[in-house]
Amino acid sequence: MKVIAIEEHFWSKEFADHFSGPRGERSPDLMQKLEDYTNTRLADMDAAGIDVQVISHAPPGGQRLLQKMGIVACREVNNLLANIISKAPDRFAGFATLPQFDPAAAADELQRSVEDLGLKGAMMFGLTNGQFLDEKVFWPIFRRAAQLHVPVYLHPSMPNPTVRNIYYGTYEKSHPAILGAAWGFGVETGTLGIRMVLSGVFQEYPALQIILGHLGEGITFQLARIDEAFSRPGNEPSDFANTFRKHVHLTTSGFFSDSALRFCLDEMGKDRIMFAVDWPFVANADGVNWLKANPADDATKQKIFATNAERLLSL
Repeated sequence: MKVIAIEEHFWSKEFADHFSGPRGERSPDLMQKLEDYTNTRLADMDAAGIDVQVISHAPPGGQRLLQKMGIVACREVNNLLANIISKAPDRFAGFATLPQFDPAAAADELQRSVEDLGLKGAMMFGLTNGQFLDEKVFWPIFRRAAQLHVPVYLHPSMPNPTVRNIYYGTYEKSHPAILGAAWGFGVETGTLGIRMVLSGVFQEYPALQIILGHLGEGITFQLARIDEAFSRPGNEPSDFANTFRKHVHLTTSGFFSDSALRFCLDEMGKDRIMFAVDWPFVANADGVNWLKANPADDATKQKIFATNAERLLSL
């Protein structure tokens, strides 16, 4: 089967110089994989049987940029990404990084990245200036994405500092993953996913499509309950479940569970789930071997492995 992985990362030291706040400690082995754009990456892809990676800059992203040079920094890192892709255009595609603090400039950079550089959409991260991305100030980005017919991948980021202290502070030192992949990432990004549906942005821009990793950041598993609760008296009409299914795509990034995938297939259908690994934070072979061994039929697995991404991203 053809295999396309769509949440895979790289790192630019020059771009990272423009981040505000801590970047997090990463091992030398991990950084070597992030910064070796072709050799290590392609060898690892070949060993695991991955045909194409859709690459994006590793977090933190556009929400953590110093504003003075942030717009220029995004242009430069997107140019770098396009250059990486040009080294192996049959093996790589990419998502743009955007200066989220300036939505008008971000929309323009998205358009430049798609039309001039050939990138396939954008990856956006977390709270920006203390605001979730569903707020109307950010809608110019989503309007442009809809006009360009490219998706926006909503990637996790660290929880808001107040939430971090109250919700997770007790266990931050003994179990630091509670802030990230174990729980905090899903709560933060799942909250954004729910807010996107409630905001009305999909009604305003019917062509808009977004992507949520990690099999939907928990929303899929509570979709029926969320939908029922929002249908109760006192809530404005949202048609939550239908809107979610119409405008959201899921990926398998870092979530290789047969039972979880089976549930997502039941809730979302086989056309709305795409394969991702979250390399190099997760091993390529782990993801590929899991889905190949999954009990789903081959036609469903081929859609997840490649066909759905080819359609959504015009690969």
